[in-house]
Amino acid sequence: MSATVLDEVTAIRESAAPLRSPQDLDPLVRRIGHARIVLLGEATHGTAEFYRWRAELTRRLLAERDFSFVAVEGDWPECHRVHCCAAGAPGAPNDPGQVLWGFRRWPTWLWANEEVAEFAAWLRSFNATGDGPPCGFHGLDVYSLGESLRSVLGYVRAHAPEHVGAALQAFHCFEPYGEDPRDYGVSAALVPENCREEVVRLLTALRSAAPADSVPGLDPAFVAEQNAEVVAGAERYYREMVGGGARSWNTRDTHMSDTLDRLLRAYGPHSKAVVWAHNTHVGDARATDMAAAGLLNLGQLVRERHAADGVVAVGFGTFRGSVLAADRWGGAMRRMPVEPARPGSLEGLLHDAVPGEQSLHVFGAATAWAEELREHRAIGVVHRGGGYVPTVPSARYDAFVHCDETTASTPLHQWEPEEGDEAQTYPSGV
Repeated sequence: MSATVLDEVTAIRESAAPLRSPQDLDPLVRRIGHARIVLLGEATHGTAEFYRWRAELTRRLLAERDFSFVAVEGDWPECHRVHCCAAGAPGAPNDPGQVLWGFRRWPTWLWANEEVAEFAAWLRSFNATGDGPPCGFHGLDVYSLGESLRSVLGYVRAHAPEHVGAALQAFHCFEPYGEDPRDYGVSAALVPENCREEVVRLLTALRSAAPADSVPGLDPAFVAEQNAEVVAGAERYYREMVGGGARSWNTRDTHMSDTLDRLLRAYGPHSKAVVWAHNTHVGDARATDMAAAGLLNLGQLVRERHAADGVVAVGFGTFRGSVLAADRWGGAMRRMPVEPARPGSLEGLLHDAVPGEQSLHVFGAATAWAEELREHRAIGVVHRGGGYVPTVPSARYDAFVHCDETTASTPLHQWEPEEGDEAQTYPSGV
C-alpha cells in the first residue's frame, strides 16, 4: 500500500462515524437540516442493509423533521395501493405485507420484500397515531402503461364520463400491442402512426387541480391524472428505447423528477420528500462518466430544480456479501455472492479504513479523500459480477453509508413472472 493510499485510509478512518443504532445517524440528520428533499440510494436492488438504513433514516425524518412522503423507484399503481394501506384509506387492506405481496411486475423483489413490509407497517402505525395528513408512499417510475391506462378508464367512467371518449381512444390505440409495450416502441419506429395524439388528448382532459380540501395523495382526480402522466411518459420511453442511446434513460429519469414535483405540489408548499432509488438515479450524474455519455438523472435534475429548497443526496455501498438478483433479464431471483470490491475503488478504500464495520461519511472539509475520481460499484437486478461507475464521491453525494459486508434482502415471493413481461432498463437494469 503506497504512502498516498495509507494517508487516505487514515483520513477515512478518522472521519468515519460508526453506524450501530438509529442514533448514530445524528450527524446526517444535522447535515440534512431544513432540506426539502433527501435522496437515499442503494448500490444494488437486493441488499437488506440498504433497505434497513434507509428505513431508519426515513423514520427519523418523518417523525422529527416533518417530512411528508416517501417516493420510490417503483410503479405508481402498485405503490398507490401501499399508500392507501399506510394512510388508512377506507376499503384498503390492513396489512401492508399483503399489499406488497400483490406486486407482480418483474423484478418483484425490489419492493415485495420483508424489509419494505416492515417499514410500511411502521408507516401505517405512524399515520394512525398522528393528527395531521398521512405521510405517503408513492411510485415514481414509468413502466405501468397497461395498468395505468385501465385505472384512468375506470376513473373517467365513474367520475368524469365526459372524458370516456378520450380514454377509450388511448386505450384502443395501445390495445393491439397487448401487455408488451416494447411492441409499441418497435411499431412507432417503423411507421409514422403512433399513440402520441391520443395520449395528449387524454392527458389534457384529465389535467385539473385537486380540490383544496382533498387528502394529499388520495384525491381520485390527482391519482387519475398521475396515471395519465405515466401513460404519457411510458409512450415516450418505449418509443425512445427502440432507438437506443441516452434518450430513453433521460426520458425515464425526467419522468421520475416530474412526478416528484407533482407530489410536492399536491402535498403543499411546505411539503418535504424522501426518495428511495438506486445510486445511479439519486447520485448526481454530472459527477460520473454518465454525463459524457449524454445521460442525466434524477439526482441532477432535483439539484438543478430545487437548489434553493435544499437537497441532500446519500449514496450507499458495500465491499462484499450477498445480494438478491438474477443472472439474466426476467430470470429467477436468487441469492448471489457480491465479490470483494476492486482495490482502490471507493468501496475498497472504505474497507481498508473500517473493515467489517458499517459507517457513515458526511462529506465536508475533513473528507478531501472524497474529492478524487474513484471507481464506485453499481449492481442492477441482473448481476454478473457488477460494474463500476467512475465517480467523484463528494460531488455525486453529500454523504455516504458504507456497509462493509452485506446480506441479501428477504423476498415475499419465491417465484418470478415469465421472462419478457417488461423491457430491460437502460443501461444496467437500475
